[in-house]
Amino acid sequence: MTTTTAPSRDAGGPAAAPSGLRRLWDRKLPHYPETGMRSLYLAITVLATIVLYYELYIGGAVATQIIAEFGMSFTYFVFVSVIGNAVGAFASLFAGLADRWGRANLVVGGLLITGLLIAVGLPNAPNKTVYTVLFAVLSLVEGVVLVATPALIRDFSPQVGRGVAMGFWTLGPVLGSLVVTTVSSNTLDSHPDWRWQFYVCGIAGLVVFVVALLGLRELSPALRDQLMVSMRDRALIEAKAAGLDPEQALKGSWRQMLRFDIIGSAFAISIFLLGYYILVGFAVVYFATVYGYSEARANSLANWYWIANAVTLVVTGVLSDKLRVRKPFMIVGTAISLVGGILFALSVTEPDTGYYTIACYFVLSATGGGMAYVAWMASFTETVERHNPAATATGLAIWGWILRIVVTASLAVLTVVVPATSILVDQGSRITAMQEEHPQEFAIVTGIDPDLAARVEADPTDQDALATLLGQVARAEGASEDEASGVESVVSGGQLATVTVIEPATLATLQSNPFDQAAQAAAVGQIMAGLGVDQATAVQLLTSLASADVQAGLQAAATYAGDLQGAASAFSADDLEYLSANGPDVAKAAEENPGQWQTWWWVCVAGQVLFLPFVFVLSGRWTPRRAKQDEVEHEQRVADELAALQAGR
Repeated sequence: MTTTTAPSRDAGGPAAAPSGLRRLWDRKLPHYPETGMRSLYLAITVLATIVLYYELYIGGAVATQIIAEFGMSFTYFVFVSVIGNAVGAFASLFAGLADRWGRANLVVGGLLITGLLIAVGLPNAPNKTVYTVLFAVLSLVEGVVLVATPALIRDFSPQVGRGVAMGFWTLGPVLGSLVVTTVSSNTLDSHPDWRWQFYVCGIAGLVVFVVALLGLRELSPALRDQLMVSMRDRALIEAKAAGLDPEQALKGSWRQMLRFDIIGSAFAISIFLLGYYILVGFAVVYFATVYGYSEARANSLANWYWIANAVTLVVTGVLSDKLRVRKPFMIVGTAISLVGGILFALSVTEPDTGYYTIACYFVLSATGGGMAYVAWMASFTETVERHNPAATATGLAIWGWILRIVVTASLAVLTVVVPATSILVDQGSRITAMQEEHPQEFAIVTGIDPDLAARVEADPTDQDALATLLGQVARAEGASEDEASGVESVVSGGQLATVTVIEPATLATLQSNPFDQAAQAAAVGQIMAGLGVDQATAVQLLTSLASADVQAGLQAAATYAGDLQGAASAFSADDLEYLSANGPDVAKAAEENPGQWQTWWWVCVAGQVLFLPFVFVLSGRWTPRRAKQDEVEHEQRVADELAALQAGR
């Protein structure tokens, strides 16, 4: 009988669990945990993921306020995210070292740093440059931690339960987004300052840091470096751990991960998620510039997406584990998501699209997207394990790097595809404020021809110009075409001028007694003198005033003339000058903005179509029967190998 020498701690073999204060940094578990404790570690990891994404996405919920606070252009704000994602991409590569250094301490330390940045750093940034630098630091830490967390999930979840585990992990970004929109949509009205959102988020992050500090653990290298298909493998894995050299297992790990199935599928899921990442960062800006929604209403609408996505992630994880297949869920999920994405893209240029119609499209997109993504995440980790289970963090680091590089590139391209949004955010905010403060007056000053108004101001007796101008005022205020035409008629026909030259006393007498001949004669004389017309014309004008249509037109004309004068005094000369200089560009941008966004959403649809071929390169079976057969064969190999190990002792 042969004997096996107990390995050293560095070799990854079992060691006594740390105690006391040492538990705060030495987090390795010498044995695979029982189901209860394993579930606790998984829950802490998911909670950490949720709060990390909450911190990463909180700025998007108050984007318009941050832009205004720091005097950013929309393009600058986008490039804050571009810089953050670029930094996070290379931080993700660094996170590949989690295979050597472990995962748990990266998560715990990251939670502390990000919590402090959100609670203290970003909301107190003195200018946009400092804000950008701090956001880059935040993204750096997030890039590391958000690779370490799925690695922990993989470690604690055998393949037959990987779908459920990854379903809960993928809840991290979704529930993080949901927390952002739920908190902001319910508190922005009572707490309008954007900093308040950061303070709440930062406190939540620090609370979760304490939970992770005290409770999070990880497997020893010798345990996590092995492939575990089901919990029935536990005895074999612990037995083999005694003779496993983690350093040897990691040799050539980067080379093993630089394979087409790893790189290609990571790229495919990155372009699949293009629409998701734009909604995360710019949903508020999108709905504000396309539909005029407030921050609270835009975040409320986004809730439909996040809730549907969250439910689907868990349900799909359960079903894919039960059926033992991933690929069919990716195909079906992509098809459902494409239906929602296409309908959403088509609706962008339909300004009458309702809130709940968009919500329905969101539910379709989120349901299909969640189904495809959770199945992909489980299958991707299994594909990594097919090459080398000890290099899980390395494979996830490559995925994280590619994902963030794709997001970085897409954000940079976004400003080129939707330039109208930049104009609406940069120049339109002041104009929007003018509109919200004086909506009726704004409608008038933007609904009339400024050259025509100048012409009337220079020559108030120009009846044709005045008629057209008051007709424009009527239409700007929503009058019907008949009413606007009636206003134009009484002005161009001379009735309005006639009323203005008749003395008030004479006019009052005629209104009380239209047959008063003395008043009639006086009125005719006043019309002849005031308008310079002959007696016959004066009589005709006076007679026309008795018409009900003329009376209605005169009353409306007087109202619109007063509204025109009020509109001119509602805004400062500087406001009117700004409106004159930028109004045409903003109006043009408002017209072009939906079409430009539609182009972008078509790009996102194309990304999901391109994802489909890469499903075929991933690990996993297409039918439950073949998957079950693989599982039975694996269990037999495990039993044989365990028996051989026991016989050799």
